Amino acid sequence: MLEHEKTAFWKFFSIYFGSVALLILAAGYFYFGEQRKILLKNEHFAMIEHVRKIKMNQYELETKGITHTVTYEKIPGFTINNFSIGEKYFESYLPYSWEGGYYIVHKDKTAFHLKLSSMKKKIIVVQVLLLILFGVISFLLSRRALKPMQEAITTLDNFSKDLIHDLNTPVTSILLNTKILEKNLDEDSKPLMRIKTSAKEIGELHNNLTILLQEETMIMKEERLFDLVQDVVSRQEGLYPEVKIELQKSELLVKVHADALKQVLSNILSNACKYNKKEGHVKIYTKNHTLYIQDSGLGIAKPENIFDRNYKEQKNGHGIGLDIVKRLCDVMEIEIWATSVVDEGTLIGLKFKNYK
Repeated sequence: MLEHEKTAFWKFFSIYFGSVALLILAAGYFYFGEQRKILLKNEHFAMIEHVRKIKMNQYELETKGITHTVTYEKIPGFTINNFSIGEKYFESYLPYSWEGGYYIVHKDKTAFHLKLSSMKKKIIVVQVLLLILFGVISFLLSRRALKPMQEAITTLDNFSKDLIHDLNTPVTSILLNTKILEKNLDEDSKPLMRIKTSAKEIGELHNNLTILLQEETMIMKEERLFDLVQDVVSRQEGLYPEVKIELQKSELLVKVHADALKQVLSNILSNACKYNKKEGHVKIYTKNHTLYIQDSGLGIAKPENIFDRNYKEQKNGHGIGLDIVKRLCDVMEIEIWATSVVDEGTLIGLKFKNYK
């Protein structure tokens, strides 16, 4: 199950199971309250029954924790339903005779607490069993609800892979034919330059999408950061010979997906070179487990927005390169940020959480 599928699954499961669990717990709580009231009524009835047996000369030696005394005090507002709960016993006043007086009946709470505890345990056991049952049902329903989405994603994923794979052939053909045209046409020909630039942009987009399709299945391995950076720098130097790239050697070991990190660095370095000043420079160095890429380019007015999809400040470009960079960094647990001053340059930092 892919990461976004897991997220959707657990959201559906949490909502369904959470709702059912809340109902079960609420029902158990109110059922316990009602049963407690019934037990209290039974306690009161047992006290009334105790007095009734005394009056009918059916007094039992076994009083089951019930004791009584007689008082002739007047009780204002007396009702037969009087019943109070003390700290250690229940208390009720019942009529003694037609001439007057009252029985003061006390009943020990020990038996009541035992019954209440037993009932509470039974309710908890039933609730746990119901939660397990509905947990299984929620799990099965969540899997079933997720299936159509999985099928749709698989279809779209296969289509994307086929499309990107087929895109590689015409891009390669365009680049090869532009090289042939360069021999027969003026190298400064504007139409030819536009074709070359567009072909490069399509090539970069193809590489970005190819890596992005591996986002959910990336296997991280320990890599030498300097080797990966050097590989990307050597390629960018060939594409932008007018920009001086200064690389500081580093012995930092990082746990990443090599191809994904190369694509991240390629996108950042490509922008640093593409939007640099004439005879500009790019400095690459590490400090405190963080890789810094600093350029002397045009700068960015709103650096906090550059990782948003479709955001761009220049006319050319697609506005998705740095969005892909951010997504790949998130997968590899790399914190990325940017600071910039217009007409002075941009600094991008990549802080590695998994390093040695």
